[in-house]
Amino acid sequence: MELRTLRYFVAVAEELHFGRAATRLHISQPPLSRAIQRLESELGAALFDRSSAGVALTTAGALLLDEARDLLGRADRIRERVAAAAGAALLTVGILGDSTDPGALRLAAAHRRLHPHVEVRIRETDLTDPTCGLRAGSVDIALTRGPFDGTGLAVRELRADPVGALLRADDPLARRESLRTAELTGRRWFRFPAGTDPLWQSYWNGGEPREGPVVRAVQECRQAVLWNGTVGMTLLDHEPPPGLTVVPLTDMPPSRVVLAWNQGDPNPVLRSFVRLAVAAYR
Repeated sequence: MELRTLRYFVAVAEELHFGRAATRLHISQPPLSRAIQRLESELGAALFDRSSAGVALTTAGALLLDEARDLLGRADRIRERVAAAAGAALLTVGILGDSTDPGALRLAAAHRRLHPHVEVRIRETDLTDPTCGLRAGSVDIALTRGPFDGTGLAVRELRADPVGALLRADDPLARRESLRTAELTGRRWFRFPAGTDPLWQSYWNGGEPREGPVVRAVQECRQAVLWNGTVGMTLLDHEPPPGLTVVPLTDMPPSRVVLAWNQGDPNPVLRSFVRLAVAAYR
């Protein structure tokens, strides 16, 4: 059994869906299905029950999942120990926004516990670069939010957070239970500087071109609303400061927390970091 095939199996076992597993692995579905079929043939056991209702692990599949996770974990630790001996046990992580997110805190604790010899350097960035310096080569991996241009990057979604309109407390719309973005047409929104990733800019402007003050950080967004009565979007579960309120936007897709890294990056600690992040944000 190849480690790559076991990684394929674990992805399908965790997603219980071949299409989602293929997306997670950044491959197409047919070669993934063939790899699982070859693995079942090699082992002489069916690993999944396949039906019109979906995919489920068999008893043999559940046993293999435990063993595969253990084996892959040991393989990653071997890579890290070799990398440490070569002086390469370093990971630079770019973080966008709130580094006190419970998921990020759980990730930090798990990584310290499992990889105490890996030095992690954190680079917090403002809202103008959703890849947190990844394209510039200043970080190895970004713990950030989408959407952004993913060309040349591997991207793994960790969580989806609902969003709302950030309004001043005395705004006529502030007492509404919910809003649609069309109800904010004609209002001034906070915007990001020219050159900001277009997909990122469009999402935080509700999918429309906007006029309004240019901001770079979360606090600048809030101050733009407080002082100028502009509007914008923010995470629904972020407690606004005094004088501001958040009203749910019913027609906006959630803000997705993601990991992003350069495809083909040989850094041996990346894969383990990704697995730990998936577990921490689950």
